[in-house]
Amino acid sequence: MSADLLNPAFTNEKAAIAHLEASRWPDGVNCPHCGSINVHRMGGKTQAGMFICNDCRDKFTARTGTIMERSHVPVHKWLLAIHLLNQGKNGASAHEIHRSLSITYKTAWFLCHRIREAMIDQKPTPMGGKGKSVQADETYYGNSSKRAKGYKKGHSHKQGVVALVEPKGRARVFHVKPATADSVRDILVRNVSRESELHTDESRLYVEVGKEFTAHKTVEHGWNQRGFYVGKDGQTTNAVENFFGNFKRGMKGTYRFCGEQHLQRYLTEFEFRHNNRSGLGVTDGERAAIALKGIEGKRLTYRISR
Repeated sequence: MSADLLNPAFTNEKAAIAHLEASRWPDGVNCPHCGSINVHRMGGKTQAGMFICNDCRDKFTARTGTIMERSHVPVHKWLLAIHLLNQGKNGASAHEIHRSLSITYKTAWFLCHRIREAMIDQKPTPMGGKGKSVQADETYYGNSSKRAKGYKKGHSHKQGVVALVEPKGRARVFHVKPATADSVRDILVRNVSRESELHTDESRLYVEVGKEFTAHKTVEHGWNQRGFYVGKDGQTTNAVENFFGNFKRGMKGTYRFCGEQHLQRYLTEFEFRHNNRSGLGVTDGERAAIALKGIEGKRLTYRISR
């Protein structure tokens, strides 16, 4: 589906359901309960879009077993929200979704978080590899306004973020608290091939773990970045710093605020768009289609704290 907002799937519920069914079952409908392909579509106005499995006798729709399950939001509004979150670098806030889709802010907020769940890569492969490099860096987010009542100076009062980026390739981002040599090592060895070159700044977080890779090359940024952006062997951390720049501009300009408990989901959203960006040949419509493919098997329930 293209990113054309005049597409019937964004305005017509019947067209939206047909698109969702084609996306989820390109090779034919199968039962999400038992996996059987021995199913048939039910008739009648009250059962529109429903199927029944002739083996387990359970009823289901294209929403069953996805982030859309038990949602009262029409499918065409789900599809439009997925496109709005994927049409640019900075995403779309829940307030924008709430106004554009004519739904409540609470519904829009929950809908956006469900879509971020769909953006999670369920089968990540090792980054880098023989003859390749991976850039690693950390940054700190939150508690940045000196005029805020609860402002406290120092990284210990902010949320740590560690990012791994392949130059002209993928990114993988993690919320950590705190960012220590041990937590950084755990992230690196779980996500990066040992045959890769590791490129970092001069932070001591990477000194020991760097010995576990083919090579560890650093860029001496110096105090307040009064050093170099490219090392003598061509090593750089520009790609990972560009990712952080996009993330911080998006959080400041679009989302404004993010609680600690939700930070990883926002990081996942920016990671997803980076890994499916136009620079890698992915259009806005294709990016939304990839996100739609990820809706299956990812339920997110709303729990109220007491």
